[in-house]
Amino acid sequence: MRWIRRNLVVIAGLLTLAYLILPNVVVTVFSFNNPTGRFNYAWQEFSLEAWQDPCGVADMCGSLSLSLQIAFWATVGATVLGTMIAFALVRYRFRARGAVNSLIFLPMAMPEIVMAASLLALFLNMGIELGFWTILIAHIMFCLSFVVAAVKARVLSMDPRLEEAARDLYAGPVQTFVRVTLPIAAPGIASGALLSFALSFDDFIITNFNSGNTVTFPMFVWGSAQRGTPVQINVIGTAMFIIAVLVVVAGQIVTNRRKKTATT
Repeated sequence: MRWIRRNLVVIAGLLTLAYLILPNVVVTVFSFNNPTGRFNYAWQEFSLEAWQDPCGVADMCGSLSLSLQIAFWATVGATVLGTMIAFALVRYRFRARGAVNSLIFLPMAMPEIVMAASLLALFLNMGIELGFWTILIAHIMFCLSFVVAAVKARVLSMDPRLEEAARDLYAGPVQTFVRVTLPIAAPGIASGALLSFALSFDDFIITNFNSGNTVTFPMFVWGSAQRGTPVQINVIGTAMFIIAVLVVVAGQIVTNRRKKTATT
């Protein structure tokens, strides 16, 4: 009992981590399955067939490519706009600043289905054809508040004396921003960008309302689940999970090296 009390936090953390990773493990295992029927819910036998031909299902890789394109451009748009908004909210005083600060975080508190229906009504009233661009606009609006939250937290923690020191050393506004402000804010910007990409890539509700005849990867998965789940969906999910883990590990390694360099 004493050992459990001393390590209670560690045990709880490991159990939570196992709970979060378990679905990914199941997806990975069933990506090597060779089901006999339409549904890939019961283990039959080990097979590499799906990994050898991940695009073997019609239109799946097309929807995946479309989701990656939308996620990329949504990340770019939300990151650029969100970073500028975060700096404006922290560094400048203007009328209605409090109202803007509250409204910018409204998408985080609002249910997705409400935002999706509101955007659909807006697009229909403006006569905009639903498709790639409406999905992109909706995703940028949805991801924007998450970028602002991440960058704003980083900017608030910045020491203004560093920028003052740069100006004292005759650095201009552009030089100060590029060499001092931007590197310090970079972790927050990167966090917001990664979060935006993940949210945009796997979004279903907002996309379903504003997609028209355009089919993204989450919509393809949902449609496939109605008539049968191809093993290739598990392959793509496993590949995305591995890539995400590698990105996080690489980022952690770079951060640790920078800390060691700074201390030495």
